[in-house]
Amino acid sequence: MSPDKIPGNPARNPAEFFALPGHSLLAMDGPDALAFAQAQFASDVTALAIGHWHWSAWLSAKGRVIAVFALLRTGEASLRLMLPDHDAGELGDALRRFVFRRKVAIAPRPDLHAAGAFAAPAAASGSVLAGAEDAAAGLELDFGAPGLPRTLRLAATPAVEDPVAAEAWTVADLRLGLPRLAVSQREAWTPQQLALDRLPAFSVKKGCYPGQEIVARTHFLGKAKRELLLLQVDDAADAGAEVSQAGKPIGSLASVAGHAPRWALAVLPLERGDEPLVVGATTVSPQAFVEGLAR
Repeated sequence: MSPDKIPGNPARNPAEFFALPGHSLLAMDGPDALAFAQAQFASDVTALAIGHWHWSAWLSAKGRVIAVFALLRTGEASLRLMLPDHDAGELGDALRRFVFRRKVAIAPRPDLHAAGAFAAPAAASGSVLAGAEDAAAGLELDFGAPGLPRTLRLAATPAVEDPVAAEAWTVADLRLGLPRLAVSQREAWTPQQLALDRLPAFSVKKGCYPGQEIVARTHFLGKAKRELLLLQVDDAADAGAEVSQAGKPIGSLASVAGHAPRWALAVLPLERGDEPLVVGATTVSPQAFVEGLAR
């Protein structure tokens, strides 16, 4: 994707922000916020410095991915979850079931709206945040890579809606290797199957968290049998569609976005034949990921 235009909408200035529908923000505040997050999330939260962010995930007890998100540390005892696919209120309700006596408040932040631009950030860089929640310009995140620059902004003022640009943003997520999980794909995949080590969004060295034993066993015993591939598929394909080879189903699509063609993330066996891959009636070929989204 060229940084000087937005596919399907060449008239839009890539530096202009547009709304990101479906994105929401969940706040965690209190003296036990970090300890609670460390016990629940797959990333090493205690290694996250104030004013920085990294990728993280919340897993089921069976080691399946419930949500993938950007985890921001905005203060000594303050964390923010920027959720691309999960409703903040819904996820907050699920997390509060595990708070018990910890001193942490978990609440959605509907006052802050996510917006994106296909341009390099003005001040943020890599994992370093810029701005502030209460500032007019809001918080700025570097959400791209050298070959695909993007800025994500969290601010009080909503950006203009542009469905074409928002769809291009989701396509860019997939091209960068960030899974976008529909409800049907939650708790369907392990972190390794979604290649979350590329971001990286999980740790095999920190202490316990839901699903940690399965994740660590898969890592240290080398038992990962599937991988994530980037494909271009036809417009009839959707998340959950089968990928076949030599007339037999061997995997399925975990994420799909875009139109003519659609882009998809497929989970397929590491060991497979040399015959062409087929989705629906279309022969597909693996595409190269755009590298640089790791934080």
